[in-house]
Amino acid sequence: MRQDEFDAMVAEAFTRIPARFRRRMKNVALMVEAEPTAGQLARGRVPRGGTLLGLYEGRPLTQRSVFEPFAMPDRIVIFQGPHERLARSSAHLAQLVADTVWHEVAHYFGMNEAQVRAAERKRRAR
Repeated sequence: MRQDEFDAMVAEAFTRIPARFRRRMKNVALMVEAEPTAGQLARGRVPRGGTLLGLYEGRPLTQRSVFEPFAMPDRIVIFQGPHERLARSSAHLAQLVADTVWHEVAHYFGMNEAQVRAAERKRRAR
């Protein structure tokens, strides 16, 4: 898939995040990169041979103060290559991207990995 097509898929997935959450997201850059770097794999605590679909880089909203000075934007990075390798079809690719965007947005709001996984299970059960 061309990068611009994947970018559009990520943008579409972001619009599916409920507006009440999107409105609260400030100073966050949503990025697409081809592959995770070694540093990103380490920050994501990905074991050797593992896959990283996305990464939230920043300080979660729950750990911020209104008294803090200006900060550089947080980043949500979605990795195109790993998504394409895991996808079984274009519909599956779109679902993987949507799930990854949702997952990383949850980290922005302060959920740790265990909380995000539990919320994902609850979301799938509905």
